[in-house]
Amino acid sequence: MTAEIRLPLGLSPMLTLLFSVTCALAVANVYFAQPLLDSMAESLNVAPAMIGIVVSATQVGYAVGLLLIVPLGDLLNRKQLMLSQVVLSAIALAAVGAAQAWLALLGAMTVVGLMAVVVQVLVAYTAVLATPSQRGQAVGTVTSGIVLGILLARFTSGLIADLAGWRAVYFLSSGLMLSLAAVLWYKVPDSPPAQPRTSYFSLIRSLFTLLMSEPVLQARGLLALLIFAAFSVLWTAMVLPLSAPPLSLSHTAIGLFGLAGVAGALAARRAGRWADQGLGQKVTGLALGLLTLSWLPISFAQTSLLALACGVILLDFAVQAVHVTNQSLIFATRPDAQSRMVGAYMCFYSIGSALGAVAATQVYARWGWDAVSLLGASISAAAMLCHRHGRKV
Repeated sequence: MTAEIRLPLGLSPMLTLLFSVTCALAVANVYFAQPLLDSMAESLNVAPAMIGIVVSATQVGYAVGLLLIVPLGDLLNRKQLMLSQVVLSAIALAAVGAAQAWLALLGAMTVVGLMAVVVQVLVAYTAVLATPSQRGQAVGTVTSGIVLGILLARFTSGLIADLAGWRAVYFLSSGLMLSLAAVLWYKVPDSPPAQPRTSYFSLIRSLFTLLMSEPVLQARGLLALLIFAAFSVLWTAMVLPLSAPPLSLSHTAIGLFGLAGVAGALAARRAGRWADQGLGQKVTGLALGLLTLSWLPISFAQTSLLALACGVILLDFAVQAVHVTNQSLIFATRPDAQSRMVGAYMCFYSIGSALGAVAATQVYARWGWDAVSLLGASISAAAMLCHRHGRKV
């Protein structure tokens, strides 16, 4: 059955679930490293202040993929594009596990990020298959899979690293991606290209045209940059004080905080439905206020793990609510350019994540956790002010 036949019928629950699981597994590859930074630094003799570059390298690859690969969803068969990315991800993950030199690790992690943009190909495909009345909810469900993958990645990678070392995380993920490729080949319908007569260079050029001409994309992209910078500040730096004395928590224990964030991510799943009902502005404003407030309990991480867990739940709820609302609004703006819209939007996400990762490790190395918390709160407050005083889109 082709995508053209399925499109008027909307997105089936089975395919929605498969897309969600695929997104969770694919995006986890980008975030496996965060609880493992200290182990990677020790294994490869890298200074702790520099190890955050591993996260940034992955995000750089992700940003390049968003610009050069995701728009292909409007030009090529999405199924073939998706399968190619999954198989190449498996190869890159195996290279990460086998890396014995710092530059080899960075190169392989960059390719991991480059191929992980398969999740955005799937988000755009979700928006194409869904009916207008279910689009926000469907995108919210699939995006929840992405956030759950990000959060559960920390727990699973920490657990596996404690049992078998950090390299085992990447070898195991490589095998899972190959298995996933077989399931996708069998279950996902072919998708004829949306613009089969457009050249690749024209397609990429149109992405930048969208960036310059769509005010909704600009405003929501700026919010994405800021909220994911704050998100990355927390999740990149948090492992450092928790693994150091006097807490000295194991990888598994640190990863458990990702489970706390799952509660927040699941709670925000309805944000897409609220956006469908015209409540996008209210949801965004309330969520950004919660994001800023979440840094108060997070600042007590070294003295109260309960306070940290509460802050993590609030932060992940807020980020997910804004992210789902953002995507629902930009997809509604240009239904004819889903892949390019999501590719352009997620560039802001990737830039914010990379900047947050580098800033967090540098700030922690110089001034400690209180300064990291202040940095995160400042970025969150900036997002709230941009939304309040910027364009109301």
